[in-house]
Amino acid sequence: MNLLETIDTPVGSYAPDFELPGIDGQVHHLRRYLEKFRAVGVISMCNHCPYVDRYLGRLKNIQAEFAPKGFTLIGLNGSNVDYDTRSSFENMKAFARRHQLNFPYLWDSTQDVTGSLGVTRTPTAFLIDTNGIVRYKGKIDNHPQDPLSVKEDYLRTAIASLFKGEEIAIPQTEPVGTTLIWRN
Repeated sequence: MNLLETIDTPVGSYAPDFELPGIDGQVHHLRRYLEKFRAVGVISMCNHCPYVDRYLGRLKNIQAEFAPKGFTLIGLNGSNVDYDTRSSFENMKAFARRHQLNFPYLWDSTQDVTGSLGVTRTPTAFLIDTNGIVRYKGKIDNHPQDPLSVKEDYLRTAIASLFKGEEIAIPQTEPVGTTLIWRN
């Protein structure tokens, strides 16, 4: 395993802009999403992380709940395919079909965006407002193992607070999940 020094974009600063290919064959630009939506949630994920697998239903529910209000999730795969080919671009397409993702799934083949955000684990959630400012960073909720046991719904609460114009009470949490493998 190789760990790379990350930039670690802090809450309150600008998210790194990106142009990344999606499984839909399009190139996706964060700037264009920010022009269209009130907020964007970027979720670091990969095809083989058991934590991502546990959260997929919850993520699809968040997308369905907040999309009508001007929100979209974006899945970001920055996994090292040299280490594990299960996260290859072709496998991303199969993963999205199998799980019927209702949000874009993008490939960060260079790991530049992943590193700039400061991702160390999958999944990690980033809530970015329409101005490009990171407003929340960390866990999706406090109970990855059981959605019925969730007591703190960090991402959902942050989105709701942002849309109400309220301060986000808990702007950062420590992510839990699978450690990201970096390229040499």
